[in-house]
Amino acid sequence: MAVSSSSFLSTPSLSNSKSKSTISFSSSISSFRHVVFRSSTTTPSHRRAMTVRSKIREIFMPALSSTMTEGKIVSWIKTEGEKLSKGESVVVVESDKADMDVETFYDGYLAAIVVGEGESAPVGAAIGLLAETEAEIEEAKSKAASKSSSSSAPADSAEAVVPSPPPATSSPAPAIAQPSPVTETVSDGLRKTVATPYAKKLAKQHKVDIGSVAGTGPFGRITASDVEAAAGIAPSVASPPPPPPAATTPTAKAKASTTNSPPPLPGASIVPFTAMQSAVSKNMIESLSVPTFRVGYPVNTDALDALYEKVKPKGVTMTALLAKAVGMALAQHPVVNASCKDGKSFSYNGSINVAVAVAIGGGLITPVLEDADKLDLYLLSQKWKELVGKARSKQLQPHEYNSGTFTLSNLGMFGVDRFDAILPPGQGAIMAVGASKPTVVADKDGFFSVKNKMMVNVTADHRIVYGADLAAFLQTFAKIVENPDSLTL
Repeated sequence: MAVSSSSFLSTPSLSNSKSKSTISFSSSISSFRHVVFRSSTTTPSHRRAMTVRSKIREIFMPALSSTMTEGKIVSWIKTEGEKLSKGESVVVVESDKADMDVETFYDGYLAAIVVGEGESAPVGAAIGLLAETEAEIEEAKSKAASKSSSSSAPADSAEAVVPSPPPATSSPAPAIAQPSPVTETVSDGLRKTVATPYAKKLAKQHKVDIGSVAGTGPFGRITASDVEAAAGIAPSVASPPPPPPAATTPTAKAKASTTNSPPPLPGASIVPFTAMQSAVSKNMIESLSVPTFRVGYPVNTDALDALYEKVKPKGVTMTALLAKAVGMALAQHPVVNASCKDGKSFSYNGSINVAVAVAIGGGLITPVLEDADKLDLYLLSQKWKELVGKARSKQLQPHEYNSGTFTLSNLGMFGVDRFDAILPPGQGAIMAVGASKPTVVADKDGFFSVKNKMMVNVTADHRIVYGADLAAFLQTFAKIVENPDSLTL
């Protein structure tokens, strides 16, 4: 009888009973019970053996966005032993940008919680076990306890490894919490011990079988001190691995400076990054590899300020006005809306999606106003309010924060007169908007007057956008802002 193959589903669900994003997922591993049935019309020698299949499914940490490598358990909605119905929310997972309800794709019982509330796990790692029947709950718990050496994904700096289904001849291998040592699944079904490179070097040096060493690192990873302990030698304090070669690229320099940072000062407290701060940090480091340049441009805002006073009672925000003006200007200069991701080519984006930076508690997120050039101003402003509300409650869908083609950052509301913004990876340009302030200006005849002006600085990817392109775009933007009647059409 063939073993049923594992499945991993991460399809967005249409239900949203808790006002959060939801997804469904499952992965099954089949175990078999052999039951003997006796027919009333046959003799004992003609017994018929049948195989009844029971299933214990692994609940994996899902990938809630393209940039997510690790997730944090916010809360378990269900408790161990509780019966589940297909489509029910089981757990709330925090990704790098939002909290999402995760639903079960099968009926059954939550047999065991592997990753508790407040704990994190790599994408693809088992966070719980789902039993098909109530009788299998204890079996699932025993497997979770007895197979502690068969973790599905190490906590490494590289990408988490999603476990492959076991071959038909292998025994069931449910995922469990806190394995020791951790094992990494490869495509042919074999497993290998996960250890740091330096730990492997020490094991070879001291002739220690690294497969028999119990790891004490994150998720059971074997470290150098574990190998030294197994070899019966005192831990070496001054024997770090050889330093990496001198950093030559901006990204390498940034990584080196982080690695070689001095110890904290006495009395200082160390606060680990949240998932959102980690995502921002990763993007900022990545942005260092892009050659950028900056151009500033003063814009007269008297007419825009007057229009804002008229439309403000109707619910229109200044952010919506600026996003609409940016969208209309980008429509005339598509190269500023282009993207270069591989350093060898660039693409003209078919839509103008303006991402707007929003500061929320403990982080930064950029909700996206899709088709900003085409939407009516009032509809655009209503859409923006909805996005901000979802961002503050961490309920944005992935496409609502990672589909931007151009970013707008406005610190003018805080009185900042000018600043430079960091280019987000995968975009061609970002605009930094300062405050509108009264400024003395002289006309061509030498007469002085006071006008409201704001300084706009744009940071652009110099591989695809050149100085003349950016200057022309800023001139068009300034004309739209200084004659804003077209914004309400």
